[in-house]
Amino acid sequence: MYKSFVVVIVFAFAYGCATQKKSVKTTVPDAEITIAFGSCNKHNLENLLWDDIKEANPLLWIWGGDIIYADSEDVTEIRQLYSAQNKVSGYKKLKKSTQVIGTWDDHDYGLNDGGTEYVSKKQSQQAFLDFMEVPANHPRRSQEGVYFAYNYSGSLGKIKIIVLDTRYFRTVLTPDIDTEKRYKPNQYGKGTLLGETQWNWLSNELNNTEADFNLVVSSIQFLSNEHGFECWGNFPHEVDRFKQLLADSKAKGVIILSGDRHISEFSKINIPGLSYPLIDFTSSGLTHSYSDFSGEPNPYRLGSVIAKESFGLVKLNLITKEVQLQIVEDEGIVPLEIRQNY
Repeated sequence: MYKSFVVVIVFAFAYGCATQKKSVKTTVPDAEITIAFGSCNKHNLENLLWDDIKEANPLLWIWGGDIIYADSEDVTEIRQLYSAQNKVSGYKKLKKSTQVIGTWDDHDYGLNDGGTEYVSKKQSQQAFLDFMEVPANHPRRSQEGVYFAYNYSGSLGKIKIIVLDTRYFRTVLTPDIDTEKRYKPNQYGKGTLLGETQWNWLSNELNNTEADFNLVVSSIQFLSNEHGFECWGNFPHEVDRFKQLLADSKAKGVIILSGDRHISEFSKINIPGLSYPLIDFTSSGLTHSYSDFSGEPNPYRLGSVIAKESFGLVKLNLITKEVQLQIVEDEGIVPLEIRQNY
């Protein structure tokens, strides 16, 4: 018989300082924790997955970005779209039983492929935090960027969710004028994806984590880097910096959860100095997918690309330290899954 898993959600400000805390306790089976996530969602398109997500009974629903498609400097319009999403029946039902956290990407940020140059980013951040129901007096309201960390403790182990912001600080991308690709990697050392403040915070979170599993939520892909769209690979020096941080920190069970691409896939790489492979689980296309996908290179891919509407499930076993990762389509169909021991 499963025991009870008491989850303590600790809201901590940047650099890990416990300036203000809010704790929420939830009782769930403690042997296996299920977390669901997904991205690329339009409120005015039918989402056939909300009932399947709810049926999975996840501890959390994590938005991986593009919650809405605003693409506007008018934050009133952004707020109206968030309000419309909150009225979607299936999502309303999920929220009644499941905690919602997450990050944004370009379309809910407000500018397609946008970064630090977006003129309404401060106002858009407050609209996003309102949608995420972050208290008005919470320290997250006064920092720049929506990055944050959530800590969960139970009798059998600990889980940390690290939510990154790949928009607020991201500097200019390099257009690829020589091929049909949209972008190419910046000159090594040029520009930033996370910004130095967020990098310092991330370093502190990984160097001081006590969690058995550390899930890092990035709105864009970390490993797949040859498709020519947005990805960490456009900032190769920051890819190397993150890999080195993982190796130096010795953080356990780091898994990247990404979105953006309107496809779902698994990528994996071995990093020198890291005792386990790094997996990047991309789940994208809640309401619309890259249905005419015909292929693209990804040397790190495991299995095939799923180009249908889907969401992701992460099942963490706190006894065996095994993780089961599933891509899930409508009616609970699982076209692809992988397992990894940590």
